[in-house]
Amino acid sequence: MLDLTKRAEYGLIALVHLVDRRGEYVSAREIGDSYKVPRRLLAEVLKSLSRADLLNSQLGANGGYTLAREPELITVAQAVEAIENATPDSSCDTEVRSTGGWSACEMSPTCPIKTPIQRLRAGIWGLLHQTTLRDLATPAPANPLGELINTAQTETLNLSGSAAKS
Repeated sequence: MLDLTKRAEYGLIALVHLVDRRGEYVSAREIGDSYKVPRRLLAEVLKSLSRADLLNSQLGANGGYTLAREPELITVAQAVEAIENATPDSSCDTEVRSTGGWSACEMSPTCPIKTPIQRLRAGIWGLLHQTTLRDLATPAPANPLGELINTAQTETLNLSGSAAKS
């Protein structure tokens, strides 16, 4: 439905870390060491976020990265777009590998789920546009998004637990 790459995940982790350290310049090394994220990939992601004016960077011994704006003014969608240089695709939007090379999904013209999947994807993308870095960094009880995620995780655990008992 919505497949975030490791680049996007690492970027969001770094951004939440910077929310927690608001006003300070934090090195890529510190972030990488804190979350066991590959430092080279993290540095590339941080540069992408800086080029998109979501981060400010500073060189030198006390250098690093800091948020360019308040966390309430940066959305998850802006961050993902900056990191990926595009919106994430669903399998309906991408080409598939066939014996003759790459081609569009052959089911696309008659697929009964393409339109509903596109609506779901648009809804998820809309949620990412409404979700700010502050929302990601806020503990679940004070954050409606956190409550939604916790509910979904609990339901998943309950479903897998009841399947195991069967």
